[in-house]
Amino acid sequence: MHEEQLRRELREAGLAHQPDHARMLARVERGLAAPPQASRRARAAVPWTGRRWPVAAAVAVAVAGVVGVGGLAVTTLDRGPAAPASELPAPGPVAAAAGTMDPGSNRWWAQADLAVTTETPVSGLVVDVRVARTAGVVSTGHWRTRPAEDFTVTVTEEPGALVYRWTLRPGRTVPPGRHVFAVQYNHAEGVRDASADTYTVVLTGGDGGGRATLRGGFGAAARAK
Repeated sequence: MHEEQLRRELREAGLAHQPDHARMLARVERGLAAPPQASRRARAAVPWTGRRWPVAAAVAVAVAGVVGVGGLAVTTLDRGPAAPASELPAPGPVAAAAGTMDPGSNRWWAQADLAVTTETPVSGLVVDVRVARTAGVVSTGHWRTRPAEDFTVTVTEEPGALVYRWTLRPGRTVPPGRHVFAVQYNHAEGVRDASADTYTVVLTGGDGGGRATLRGGFGAAARAK
């Protein structure tokens, strides 16, 4: 059969063909209802080339990616070295104070005694005694049991009080023990109310470290004779 004749017959057969739509639809329905295949055709094996550098490079890239992520996380969370905890202040000297009216006080004159007791050496000491300016109050003196050359003493007249102050000189110390600071003053005749009189004592430890502050008063009234 010649090639030209074969082509003509195939063309005529194609034009004369009428597809069976019902049969085609039935085949589609059967295909949808059939269970899926149990297995798939295995992938074709990659032929061995004798070189592994592509795999090694992939692994290196993966590792680099993990290390990079980890480093980023550390950098984000790392906020630098922790700040050192604040140092606690050194404890101040162990001491106590008590203010009393001296038994020698009378109807025109009074003495207030302040006893300061220390259990450790003191390298700094400031003692303030404030005598309220009631009627007739005028300073007549003061004294202390420690050496006079160890302290600077001032008496200041303020609108509301007489202020007696002892300040320990630099380089001097106060040893453990009981130390008395006394103030003396005149006042109007009669029993004077001392409830407004106060004291403040500031002590510094023997090593120049911690401080302690003591405050108090001298009772209700001066003893009268």
